[in-house]
Formats: sequence, structure tokens, C-alpha cells
Amino acid sequence: MNLTRTLAAGISLGTAIAFSASAFAAPAAPNYPQTIGKGEGALNIVAWEGYAEDSWIKPFEKETGCVVNRKYAGSSDEMVTLMRQGGGGEYDLVSASGDASLRLIYGGTVQPIDVKLIPDFENFVPDLKAPPHNTVKGLHYGLSYEWGPNVLLYNTDKIAAAPTSWSAIYDEQYKGKVTVPDNPIQIADAALYLAVKDPSLGIKDPYELTEKQLDAVVALLKQQRSLVKKYWALASDEIELFKNGDVVIGAAWPYQTITLKAAGAKVADTIPTEGATGWADSWMLSAKTKHPNCAYKFMAYVSTPAVQAQQALYFGETPANMKACEEMDKAEAGSCAKYHLDEATTYIKKIKFWKTPQKTCSDGSQTCTDYSVWQRKWQEVKG
Repeated sequence: MNLTRTLAAGISLGTAIAFSASAFAAPAAPNYPQTIGKGEGALNIVAWEGYAEDSWIKPFEKETGCVVNRKYAGSSDEMVTLMRQGGGGEYDLVSASGDASLRLIYGGTVQPIDVKLIPDFENFVPDLKAPPHNTVKGLHYGLSYEWGPNVLLYNTDKIAAAPTSWSAIYDEQYKGKVTVPDNPIQIADAALYLAVKDPSLGIKDPYELTEKQLDAVVALLKQQRSLVKKYWALASDEIELFKNGDVVIGAAWPYQTITLKAAGAKVADTIPTEGATGWADSWMLSAKTKHPNCAYKFMAYVSTPAVQAQQALYFGETPANMKACEEMDKAEAGSCAKYHLDEATTYIKKIKFWKTPQKTCSDGSQTCTDYSVWQRKWQEVKG
């Protein structure tokens, strides 16, 4: 989703910290419907830009009578805020990424989904059936959707030789011509780079940083600040920056590359030698949804091979449903292999998927820095 998905303008630091601090309350208990009943006539969703296009939303509305009201968010933080808005009952579904999903789960904002009511669930990539970012104690609080890597995007007219390292976005030669997401999780991208550049830091997981490691990453990002033309909040922001020639290099999602190429822009992207972070998005159901039948109908619909293929090709990402491979190739020859769905079970293991930073490290120690600290540090980075 995606990526990224960023701290949107208008959300104050105080608000951001407040919802982070309250993120760990109590997960909602299951409240499964026996069957999917008649649609309520409406469905309110929070989604990433490009995740609810008319080409597949209109057929769903015609088929079910559920009119989809869409709110596009520019960040995971904004998604969390929107899903808690109005007491948590204003929106029914959200296409949350891994840096938001645990906050939504432990905050009691979303409820478990009965995957038995989603016929195509059995065709999902094994690693996405019950991933740790949307499944807690065996309960599916999210239905996996699409996934992919964060890439290095560059202008091929201005940068003839394809960059091979993330060091390019920290390079003085591109001063004032760099753009990166306005997102605290961007700290992980810098950590991934530093893990290779400076092994003495001992960074093993870009989402599990000690205070010392985080300080080193933040120092790098503060050095980068003078190089950045703009921290982008929406994919369309970055697209315009490249179209207008305001920037020549930056961190992006494949979606921006595809959109820019379609518009005739001279761009390309790559996954540098240090690897890439990435996103694995999930549809999550509000604990206070007012339109549960339409929500379940929607989740079942967007899980089908045909819709997953449409979404994947539009955005430049990989479906959760492995049977979407054939549909992708029908629409665009070779696209299944292009987006690695044909090798999903192995390729997916190469991406460091977003997850919410927590104080408790995976080894059980309490030496890691949590997301609220990352939010404060990101504000320091931007000045």
C-alpha cells in the first residue's frame, strides 16, 4: 500500500502520540454472523488511494446494492484515527497495512472476521492466511489482500545509470531533488540501509531498534533532510513531483512507477542491494460496523481471483489469492511472473514487511523502542 502510507498533514504530534498510547487496550471478541445476509445498501470504507477504483467497485455495487462510500487516507496513522472517529462506527472497513493493524486490533477498533465466510480464503498464499500482523491468538482480525515491496524510483533522463543502493537518497548530488514518504515507518527503511552500511550497529530487524540504533538511524535521516524537496503524503503527491521535474529520485511504491510511465514520464524503479521493506495490507472490519452484510460481501468479492488481479495490475502489487495468477496473465501477458505471484511462497520471504514497532523485542527483552518513540523521532527528523 501501499508504499507509503504516511503521517498526514493535519494530525498533530499530540494526537498521534495519544492514539499510539491508547493502542493497547483489549482486542474485540468474535461476533461472527451465521451467514451473510441481505446487504444494508451502503458500505463506508477507508482505503489507500487506488484501492477502490470504479472498474471493480461499480460492478460490486450493481451486484449487491451496497453503495460504496470511499475515504482515501494518506497514512496508516490517519487510517487509525479515521477508524476511531465517531466512536468507531463511522466506517465499516479499512485496508490497513502492517504498521497500523496491531494498533487497530489491540485498541479494540476492529473485530475478528470469520474467514469461513470468504470462499477464496483457501486459495491465499500460505504466509498470508494467518500472518502476525493481522492474526492474534488464532483469531483473524484482518483478511489479507495485496502486498509488495517499497522501491527506489528515479528519473532515467537525469540518472542514466540505475542506482543499486539506498545510499542514493542520502547522496548530496541530489540535494533538493529527493522525496521520501512522510511516515514514521520510513525509519525502518533507513535502518535496513544502515544494517548493511554499518554492521557494527547490530541491526537485525529494521522494526526492532534499541535506543542507540534508533539514534543512529535518526541522525542519518536528519542529514538527509536538507536533500529532501518534499516528504510526500499521498502517492499522487510524489507523482506530481516527478512529473514536474521537482525531484529525480525517491522512495516509492510500484504504483507511482506504473502511473508515471503511463503518463509518459521517463522513470524506472529498482530494489537496491540492501533489500526492501514492504507492505502486506488487510481488510479489517470495524468493531462497530453498521453494515456488516455489505462488509462481508465486499471482502468476499475483493478476494476473488478476477478482482484481485484487477487491483494488482492497477496498483502494481501482488495478490493474496494465488489463483489470481491466470487472471493477471489474461489481462497482461507475463504479469503473474512480473509481480512474483508464481513464486509467492518464496519471494514473500525476501521482503521485510511493515509491523508496528513495540517495546518488547522478538527475543522477549524490553530494549526495543515502540511506535510512539518513532513518531516523536520522525517529528524531530522533519524539524
